Amino acid sequence: MRTFAILAVSCWSGFVLMALELLSGRILAPTFGSSIYVWGAVITVFMVALSVGYLLGGRLSLTTPRLPTLAGLHAAAGVLMLPVVAFANPVLDNIFEYTSDPRAGSLIASIILFFLPAVACGMIAPYAVRLLVQDPQAAGFYAGLQYFFSTAFSAAGTLLTSFYFVLIFEVNQILYLLIGSILAVAAICYAISRRSDT
Repeated sequence: MRTFAILAVSCWSGFVLMALELLSGRILAPTFGSSIYVWGAVITVFMVALSVGYLLGGRLSLTTPRLPTLAGLHAAAGVLMLPVVAFANPVLDNIFEYTSDPRAGSLIASIILFFLPAVACGMIAPYAVRLLVQDPQAAGFYAGLQYFFSTAFSAAGTLLTSFYFVLIFEVNQILYLLIGSILAVAAICYAISRRSDT
């Protein structure tokens, strides 16, 4: 159950991250369009945020890694997505008043709205690997296992969001579903950690 909880958090984090990245283009489009400049800004911010998250997650994993902490990181990613729902429109309006340039505007908006939740998602992968590794000899296997499942779910998040979710739901509805699912998975992971401690 412990391994299942770790992989579930890692997989769902990858799913949500790619769904959020795709939705970010839809969120920015009414204000700054959907040109290659906008997508370049979005991809850049997510890549930088992930690199920072990997670094912080790896650093955090050095200090007594615990399953409840992994659940907390996952929940934090969901909580950090809430401002996207609540404040995206006013943030975009204020940025547009400052600059209507799609390059600068989309880059600033992406940093404000998406950087922190992407960092939180990035922290999960190295932390999950550390929790999975019990035997140093098997570290490469568990790292590969974690990244296999996480990347597979990232692909699923990309496909389902772009092919189906955006056709069925509004952007904010999808975001609420993603946030709710993150918190649910985090709660299950925490419950499993409590059960394994007893």
